[in-house]
Amino acid sequence: MGLENERFLIFAYGTLKRGFPNHNLMQDLMQTNDATFLGVYRTVEKYPLVCGPYGVPFLLNLPNSGDSNSVLGELYAVSEIGLSRMDELEGTSRNHYERLAVEVVKKEGNNNNVAVVKAEGYFGHRSFAGELWKKSGEKGLCEYDGEAAKGYVKRSDRPANISFVDMVWLFINSPSSSSS
Repeated sequence: MGLENERFLIFAYGTLKRGFPNHNLMQDLMQTNDATFLGVYRTVEKYPLVCGPYGVPFLLNLPNSGDSNSVLGELYAVSEIGLSRMDELEGTSRNHYERLAVEVVKKEGNNNNVAVVKAEGYFGHRSFAGELWKKSGEKGLCEYDGEAAKGYVKRSDRPANISFVDMVWLFINSPSSSSS
């Protein structure tokens, strides 16, 4: 069996989920058999999930911090091609997000007989994660849902003259708690 058949388990908690602005990427990948939807899952550990500039969701690799929660999302099996396209969207080479290990369980599972799945998720980059958590008042979401997504601004509608990381730092350093 060659590497072309290798699949990576990816936990999507934000705009890549069904019904959200970047899910078209997952739909494209599913049409080419580069992604398969496996179900609704939640993280085993509690992680901060916050919205940053332009309503962009960030899972922060600060387990069990403050008012963090087990986060609800979707699990996908993704090919190497799919993983490459997801990494590009998530800006892993530009320090937007980091793809890190995360343990998840099926949403419906009871805690006595739960199969833990080792996957990866896109966490807000460590260079700003702690400051973004402070900016949120150390209060996290359980789920990126329709209410949280109301403030989301598509990339094409954001200023083109500033980098995403610079936008994050402007958001962190702004005196207001506005997400735009």
